[in-house]
Amino acid sequence: MWAKASGTLAKEATTLKVLTSAGVIRPYPPHVLVGLVRTLRRWGRGPAGGFTTLAQRAPDQVGIVDERGSLTFGELHRRSNALADSLGRLGVGEGDSVALLCRNHRGFVEATVGVAKLGADLLYLNTAFAAPQLAEVCERERPAAVVYDEEFAGLVDEAGVTATRILAWTDTGNDTGSGHNTGSGHDTGLPTVDALIASGSPGDRTPPGRRSRSVILTSGTTGAPKGAPRSEGSFEAGVALLSRLPLRRGWRCHVAAPMFHTWGWAHLALAMLLGTTLVLRRRFDPEECLKVVTEQECDSLVVIPVMLQRILQLPEETLARYDLSRVQVVAASGSALPGDLGTRWMDHFGDTLYNIYGSTEVAWATIAQPEDLRAAPGTAGRAPHATVVKLFDDEGREVAPGEPGRIFVGNSMLFEGYTGGGSKDTIDGLMATGDVGRLDDSGRLMVEGRDDEMIVSGGENVFPQEVENCLARHEAVVDVAAIGVDDEDFGKRLRAFVVLSSPEAADEDQLKDYVKANLARYKVPRDIVFLDELPRNATGKILKRDLATAD
Repeated sequence: MWAKASGTLAKEATTLKVLTSAGVIRPYPPHVLVGLVRTLRRWGRGPAGGFTTLAQRAPDQVGIVDERGSLTFGELHRRSNALADSLGRLGVGEGDSVALLCRNHRGFVEATVGVAKLGADLLYLNTAFAAPQLAEVCERERPAAVVYDEEFAGLVDEAGVTATRILAWTDTGNDTGSGHNTGSGHDTGLPTVDALIASGSPGDRTPPGRRSRSVILTSGTTGAPKGAPRSEGSFEAGVALLSRLPLRRGWRCHVAAPMFHTWGWAHLALAMLLGTTLVLRRRFDPEECLKVVTEQECDSLVVIPVMLQRILQLPEETLARYDLSRVQVVAASGSALPGDLGTRWMDHFGDTLYNIYGSTEVAWATIAQPEDLRAAPGTAGRAPHATVVKLFDDEGREVAPGEPGRIFVGNSMLFEGYTGGGSKDTIDGLMATGDVGRLDDSGRLMVEGRDDEMIVSGGENVFPQEVENCLARHEAVVDVAAIGVDDEDFGKRLRAFVVLSSPEAADEDQLKDYVKANLARYKVPRDIVFLDELPRNATGKILKRDLATAD
């Protein structure tokens, strides 16, 4: 009993230290402090309560910067109140679901907060969906309304979505020249988020009887996307991330990663805790990203690894035009860091890169700090505060350090089971990520690949990711993926798909020789297919099911 109490005190002490270091815990006037506590009790710690407290703590601070300009936290509070009022009059109520098919802009955030204030759930849709995927998800989740950018109007039509439609961002027919319509959608008669805000009451609202949930979809790289619901956030979730990711209160952060997925959404949630100014752009362009970060004086940058790749592919004279010395944290997640991408980035921009490993189901599991990436390039790092990571074999036995095993995670952020039914495997309260890895001598996690991607070729186990990392280090290789394909003699064989810097930069034999010089002979791909680009989804993950049909 004493040991349990001692452990609780130690955890609380760590929480206090992390939040103090991040600037979250600081003196407030008594009346402000009382108001914050009352708000959190009434509205909870999700988007409704979190952004309401920001309007109390810093009403005049800029909270969002996008192509249209800026909004303060006070303006966001009033606008989300008005949107909630109008959505309620459209029939959206407690327990309903509202789908968002939006890029990163103020409408995404306003809809998130407004829907949460109604006690309705948020369903975040992937902007790279094809019509069949969109139709399948909406049929399963049955949203009462769908809020989408005008560019996706044809997709919504093709998918046959029958929910009430609302436009979040319009590219035509606007009155302000801002790229955002103040009235109804161009030639559609549909309401826009701005129009609903203009017609709604901005006054304070009565909290609903239930708290909103956020449903984030899995990537669907190997099958249909599944809905992974999350209840409102907790301080522990934020503390876990901040214990190894040194973000600070009041920073300006360019969230380039899509906010509809776990990593971008995590920084929307962190903004509620840290009072972060979210700098958003609807589309990622490598040079534009550097320009936004420098011109907006951002302290941090949130990306997926393919964005780092694309930035480093810019000409040296272009990279030299942008000074990122103000940026203290570049936080990458969503897929593995291929090859020596991490060290190449740090060699160019400084040791500010942090690699976060996790999944939609378990959120963040480990975090690699710059010193980890220097010592073990490509590592997923170490478990943060209040997080347990263990590796088990196929019989459920914990493996020894250095041995491969299935990765299981325990923390306060494990999802509640898929909306369509089913869940991930669990052992002793820990949940599977779906990956296989090993712990090195220093306790750093090395992820070797998906547990369903390992192939047995000629009696030898091969993980495609190890071969991908090897080929990615070749100077001629811009991008690479590998998969197992059927083979009459060996059962399975490895096929690699490579994007070269130029057609003449390397040939198949040269790349095979390179792998042979660096890995065991049985890991050399039997064939290599050259492509102009690899198929990726909006979160940067390679669509290996599409590669299986490529030739």
